[in-house]
Amino acid sequence: MKTTRRTVLKLGAGATFAAAAPAILTKRALAADKRIAMIVKNLGNSYFDACANGAKKAAAEIGGIEIIYTASAKPTAEDQIAVIDAQIAQHVDGIIVSANDANALVPVGKKAMQRGIKVMSFDSAIAPAGRIVHLSASSTPLIGAKQVQMIGKTLNYKGEVAILSAASTMTNQNAWIAAMKEEWKDPKYKDMPLVATVYGDDQDDKSYREMQGLVKAHPNLKGVISPTTIGIRAGAKAIVDGGLIGKVYITGLGLPSEMKDYVLKGACDTFAIWNPVDYGYSSTYIMNDILTGKPTTEGSKLSMGKKGETTVGKDGECIMGEPFVFDKSNVEEYAKIF
Repeated sequence: MKTTRRTVLKLGAGATFAAAAPAILTKRALAADKRIAMIVKNLGNSYFDACANGAKKAAAEIGGIEIIYTASAKPTAEDQIAVIDAQIAQHVDGIIVSANDANALVPVGKKAMQRGIKVMSFDSAIAPAGRIVHLSASSTPLIGAKQVQMIGKTLNYKGEVAILSAASTMTNQNAWIAAMKEEWKDPKYKDMPLVATVYGDDQDDKSYREMQGLVKAHPNLKGVISPTTIGIRAGAKAIVDGGLIGKVYITGLGLPSEMKDYVLKGACDTFAIWNPVDYGYSSTYIMNDILTGKPTTEGSKLSMGKKGETTVGKDGECIMGEPFVFDKSNVEEYAKIF
């Protein structure tokens, strides 16, 4: 039996919100009593919990929207398809999904759209045939390059480096790794070889073991890049537990609240992320535009609320903004936020 979590955040367009934010409610086209399902990769992922908080914030500003936050227990395409099917059966108006497999989700995405449900992806894309638009947190080349640049600076561009990824099927992970390898072609990284890529499947225990395995298999390892919030925290814990502070450093994409102690202890010098609250917030505003009939053709503009507008690109690709770098100078401040 597959386990799912369903958190309902019902936020109507009442007088309280109208009084608190009249400018927003008068300028926005309201999606009247619409239900939007936010379907993420798996349960127990604080990154996606923060995305849901952003969706809640956007729904409160827009009014008339019910957010259904749900996921499967395991980050597999099969389990995620079952969750999407359940929301189709509930006749939701829109689905926002972070895909566990770009191509495997296309049939169920098509099924939803054939039944009049609007489908978009964020964080990890469904292939274009299975959704209307996809919102990337940043551009793939920039995200990939940033992570190599961070570990390069930490290691003074010398020493063996490995990648600790999530699942091998995840669209965003593979795209970022490809972008990392492009950045690695720069001659300044000639003394910083990539020696291995392993997968922790976005599970703490497996990511921890994979990190331990990297250190054992590569005794000259100096740095690890983990483009996943679960992987970077598990890898940092393995560094601390293994007495490897100052010998091996990890960087990648993480949450300040989860990485603060590891940064202060020295297991991680710098890491980057976009604000996941903003990610859920922006996605909800975009879905509202789609539900209210705004065009989604290439070159069209879609609202991200207070985050501004995004331009629809080729194959429905949209971009939210640039990743932000955290270190000892700012991690404690941002850890209080997300």
